[in-house]
Amino acid sequence: MTEEVLNLLEKAQGVLHGHFCLTSGLHSDIYFQCAKLYQYPDITEQLGKKLAEKLSDIEFDTIIAPAIGAVIIGYETAKQAKKRNLFVERKDGVMQLRRGYTLKKGEKVVIIEDVITTARTIKETMEAIKEFEPEIAAVGCIVDRTKGKTEYNIKSLMQIDPVVYEPDNCPLCKENIPLVKPGSREEKAKA
Repeated sequence: MTEEVLNLLEKAQGVLHGHFCLTSGLHSDIYFQCAKLYQYPDITEQLGKKLAEKLSDIEFDTIIAPAIGAVIIGYETAKQAKKRNLFVERKDGVMQLRRGYTLKKGEKVVIIEDVITTARTIKETMEAIKEFEPEIAAVGCIVDRTKGKTEYNIKSLMQIDPVVYEPDNCPLCKENIPLVKPGSREEKAKA
């Protein structure tokens, strides 16, 4: 399936090559811009079906996606799985469940993300909903870059082991290749 998903990403120009600062702060020579997929509803639908199939052996009630990057794939996966769909969003730099959304205590939730590298956004999403005491049944994503270094039950369409660099030890920086930060998360101002 990895090859098929990679082909869909390439077709939508969602795989970028160069020198990138990831949301995690790490540097990489490859970036997955899944938002490019959303230009093509047919591709998004295909990926939503594939994610729903990956989740078919898991009992759950609701999909929650972090805004902004995963809202569309979260919706499409929920649609294909015939489940309720919610999203969390940042307010004052903190992920929150807003817009009158609520969960029942013990509600079984799957968190859908587009790309997971460090799982930081997954943790923030869990923090945003913890007051409702849901049960996290799984985490799903299009691209899993974690290298298996997370405690979550990740159901991904594509698992890759990308080369990433700490910013102070990045050979791309040393080669003076321009650094691009294409992600949606804004950095906090440094004091």
